Amino acid sequence: MQVISSIQAIKQSIKALIKENRSTIGFVPTMGALHEGHLSLVRQAKKENDTVVVSIFVNPLQFGKHEDFTRYPRTFGNDCNLLSQEGVDIVFNPSATEMYPDGFCTSVIPESLEDKLCGKSRPGHFRGVAVAVLKFFNLIQPDIAYFGQKDFQQTVVIKRTVSDLNVGVTIKVLPTIRDQHGLALSSRNAYLSETEKTDALCLYTALTRAKTLANMGTTDTGEILREMEKIITRCTSATIDYIAIVNPETLETVPKVQNGDVVALAVRMGKTRLIDNVTLILMIAFSCLIL
Repeated sequence: MQVISSIQAIKQSIKALIKENRSTIGFVPTMGALHEGHLSLVRQAKKENDTVVVSIFVNPLQFGKHEDFTRYPRTFGNDCNLLSQEGVDIVFNPSATEMYPDGFCTSVIPESLEDKLCGKSRPGHFRGVAVAVLKFFNLIQPDIAYFGQKDFQQTVVIKRTVSDLNVGVTIKVLPTIRDQHGLALSSRNAYLSETEKTDALCLYTALTRAKTLANMGTTDTGEILREMEKIITRCTSATIDYIAIVNPETLETVPKVQNGDVVALAVRMGKTRLIDNVTLILMIAFSCLIL
């Protein structure tokens, strides 16, 4: 497994791969502190591509002034061991100054998507995400890039950016990986105390309740959200940032649930902000499909 930290070196390696006729490149962008969710993306990339590249880059552009950039978990040695075991070909681990040298001033603005959901409390976050991901796409030239459904809004932003700018990469979104109790795996779970980890299970309980209500034919958004809020507010560690039911492409909130809408939430457990989501399937719509 090659570990590369310079832009020049990654460009040379990719050029060599193309010259060798390594026909497909799969790419998994990460910020490190890898867990089973990341590894599930890597395994899918291995199944579908000749070469797999994983980036490990804690991107300063997607952190706000008072967010956790300096204390974000960094476990590079362990991450490389895990990726080597999975048969990854290249790990790209650039520094911030390598990615954003003096004078860097270009931004990518997903205008209709960046100020919704997480964007309301994290201004500029998705601009930072889009810039980094597009730089990686330009450097690595992947055929397929893999993302997890847990970062739902991020996947919507990246899909739209790729479509709008005619970037030649297929975006694949794979299911959220959860622990045995339903908590979505996240690098930030390491911040949680044992009490907060227990309380955090209320997120999945609330999302499951939303799915159940939709499956039973409930389409009133307000009713579903009120039921979810009841569950979450019972947890002493929890402070709701938002709960919303949105169109899966525009992220606009919907008054009435339609098949395929997404219920997304962000909740602080103590000082740790967690996100999660599920897609709502209406049993009525499913029944119609069967008929």
